[in-house]
Amino acid sequence: MGDQVTDAGWWSDAVGYEVYLRSFADSDGDGIGDLPGLISRLDHLADLGVDIVWVTPFYPSPMADFGYDVADHTGVDPRFGTIDDLDRLVAAVHERDMRLLIDLVPNHTSDQHEWFRSALADPASPYRDFYIWRDGAPDGGPPNNWRSHFGGPAWTMDEASGQWWCHLFLPEQPDLNWANPGVRAAFEGIITHWLARGVDGFRIDVAHSLVKHPSFADNPVLVEVGPDASASEAFGAMRHDHDLDQPGTLDIYRDWHRLAREHDAVLLGEVYLDSAEAVGAYVADGVLDLSFFFPVLHTTWDPEVLRHVVTATLTHGRGRFAWVHSSHDDPRAPTRFGGGERGRRRALSFLAFTALLPGPLFLYQGDELGLVDGEVDPASASDPVAVRNTNPDGGRDPVRTPMPWSPDAPNLGFSTGTPWLPMPANHTAADTVEAQRADPGSTLHAVRRLLRTRRERRPGTDPVELLAEGPAEVLGYRRGDVLVVLNAGDRSVAVPLPGPVELAFSNGTVDVGSGRAVLEPDAVAVMDVTT
Repeated sequence: MGDQVTDAGWWSDAVGYEVYLRSFADSDGDGIGDLPGLISRLDHLADLGVDIVWVTPFYPSPMADFGYDVADHTGVDPRFGTIDDLDRLVAAVHERDMRLLIDLVPNHTSDQHEWFRSALADPASPYRDFYIWRDGAPDGGPPNNWRSHFGGPAWTMDEASGQWWCHLFLPEQPDLNWANPGVRAAFEGIITHWLARGVDGFRIDVAHSLVKHPSFADNPVLVEVGPDASASEAFGAMRHDHDLDQPGTLDIYRDWHRLAREHDAVLLGEVYLDSAEAVGAYVADGVLDLSFFFPVLHTTWDPEVLRHVVTATLTHGRGRFAWVHSSHDDPRAPTRFGGGERGRRRALSFLAFTALLPGPLFLYQGDELGLVDGEVDPASASDPVAVRNTNPDGGRDPVRTPMPWSPDAPNLGFSTGTPWLPMPANHTAADTVEAQRADPGSTLHAVRRLLRTRRERRPGTDPVELLAEGPAEVLGYRRGDVLVVLNAGDRSVAVPLPGPVELAFSNGTVDVGSGRAVLEPDAVAVMDVTT
């Protein structure tokens, strides 16, 4: 189903793993995860079956948005280590036959970046036009009605000049002006710098937002919201005709694509659009190599919702949409799917269902443990989405709590000091890597078996044939000699088989025999068709 990629690279069927650096592993007891800590835990990722390690920003930053407000795109923040540590990470990843992706943040910088500090200090500075400045509205308010993802207007006034700067995120994250050739040249230099140091590609933050419409017109309002609306509700209350997904954005990536090809590197976009067709344009030939498709991250446990998102991905992704189930910005899959043991079972089953579909598969740290969202006391909240808005809904702290490693160590092995975000009470000794490694029935062992099953089969370019018949609760497909079936309903179901099969992987009770597979609710079966 859907055309498949013809120029697939090493990334086309890889398994990726997102490391949220400040919460992964702390080596020096300051409560913040760092590069040496990550290096010390790479064997866990290699043993799991990971091919790509994606690490979130390690650049110098005031940490208004925990590293996504970059003050120097070619350095390393001392809280995370040194440039030598980064070089050691590159070498250690490669020694384990894995590849390293790093975050590139091109939509905005920190307000402490030397470019913005110069632009703010002197309107005649050559860096003034590196950013987006507009005069205010006739009533003295912002230039237009654009909203910030993080709450409030997307504009802040510079009292000295009387102009406003644009920021689709925090005021401390001024948006760059991609109409300026100097910005384009600067980022090509940044990309070349890191490729020369041996990184294997980039995850591009907010990849759909770089270019703004030159009219800077108001966005159409879809529904009026009150002052108590959450940041996401307010942002979603308008149609983003002028600030997102603008013409010219793909041209930037065509230039980057040529640079990446010189180093056999990959470009992976965070294209946060709901339309599979729109995201598909970003992974056309010669643009980005891959993109996440975020509706997968927002699915509920409903067979029609799951079927729709899978079909949309297959139709428009061409094998270039990377399957992802949790992230540092979105609720974890077990929580989305109901929480508790049932949420964990459903999350593992859907992970297994997508594992044999075209495209890379990405885990977020803790997915291999079946972690649910951490319980964070509001008094300990750190995420600006939560602490800067009257309505804290959408705060991301629960998915950013520290990684649990050891049942017997302080802070479950994350740090010997006080973690930057408290260890959640609902993450226990049984959730740790060491405890699950010792338990053959754990989620960790199941995920390891699943990734081995995936690696042994690698259907390559075999087309996907969706099952057209069967109970409404069932999702299924065949690729070559592999048959995958998921029961997303609340009753056991029987699915007819095309012939003799051998069960390669299952989660939940599955009975294969007499020409049919019987699956209990929430169960998945990966089968080899033997004739």
